[in-house]
Amino acid sequence: MKVGVSPPSTSVGRFLPGVSIMDRYIIGELIPPFLFGVGAFSSLGVAIGTVFQLVRELADNDISLGLALKVFALQLPYYISLSLPMSMLLAALLGYSRLASDNEITALRSCGIGLYRLVLPAILAGLIVTGAAFTLDQVIVPAAHYEATQTLDRALKGEATVLGERNIIYPEFGKVKRNGDREASPKENRIETLIRLFYAEEFDGTTMRGLTILDRSRPGFNQLILAESANWNPQDNIWDFNNGVIYAIAPDGSYRNIVQFEHYRLPLPRAPLDFVQNDRDYVEMNIPQTLEKLALLRQSGKQKEIRKASIRLQQKFALPFASLAFGLMGAVLGSRQARTSRATGFGVCVLMIFTYYLLMSVGDALGLSGIVPPWLAAWLPTLLGLGVGMALLQRSARI
Repeated sequence: MKVGVSPPSTSVGRFLPGVSIMDRYIIGELIPPFLFGVGAFSSLGVAIGTVFQLVRELADNDISLGLALKVFALQLPYYISLSLPMSMLLAALLGYSRLASDNEITALRSCGIGLYRLVLPAILAGLIVTGAAFTLDQVIVPAAHYEATQTLDRALKGEATVLGERNIIYPEFGKVKRNGDREASPKENRIETLIRLFYAEEFDGTTMRGLTILDRSRPGFNQLILAESANWNPQDNIWDFNNGVIYAIAPDGSYRNIVQFEHYRLPLPRAPLDFVQNDRDYVEMNIPQTLEKLALLRQSGKQKEIRKASIRLQQKFALPFASLAFGLMGAVLGSRQARTSRATGFGVCVLMIFTYYLLMSVGDALGLSGIVPPWLAAWLPTLLGLGVGMALLQRSARI
């Protein structure tokens, strides 16, 4: 049987050299609904998440229209990134539904082309969208979203958020021998305990003020440091403390020595400074920044925060791959039904996306409580989506 297929668009062929005519034709069918989905979903997201807030700020705080437009433009990449997996689902569902309604799927299968081969273009398109989403999330979204937050905060508060940190508490844990000796020892003879507790009343971007530090890092010797202010010296990798006192505390709890100072240098780690400077939302961090924050949290011993950071790190890989899962499910579902209108397809997409994010919330809860490992908590909805897609494909291929 001769199958009449429209020639692929020259633009699709130019961007996909070496790909068969059939694959280019199917991918060409996916592009219009995909672009429609990006526009529709990102517009809906930015309207709910940004426009309403900016309208309130324009009315209540008298910020300028130019600043509101700047914040809008900076937050737009985030919503475009969120829309990519949804748009891939809509594109596959509508594109394959159009092919099925015109009996093109039936004609191709009658020529011996199996359904596994027919959904391959959707999988290829899903991988392309996955790469685009990952690149957008790592290169553009963190910096743009952070700048949007800082711009709005400067307009509302007169200063950036990082300049307003107060009541900074940073505990540092380490492993010591049971007898208190911190030298190398067999693993079973070491316990994890608090070795340093850092507190500062405020941080203005360069200077810590109102400091209290309990240092238990040396065996048999504890010291309490109180200081008016402190700065990190990057040249010498040391803290410069000003106007303070050091209490050396004996093992029995008595004061062994008291030293008052106007200026004192202490070789303490810069982890508290890194901790406050990396206090961004996870959306505003790329993978290297998230890894850096995770390393700081592991030193602090905050297990729930460690699990949360680990889940967010894995989600930076898992969420882009939702495009692949949605592309597979949309292609299989679309190939099984007659032509689906954009309104119907949009509704089906909303239902499936709601289910995906519900599963993501369940995974978050299980991961934060420690019931499942962080990688599984992050990948749970994507893996289930791929599993459902493969099951639907296997079932449809037998029909």
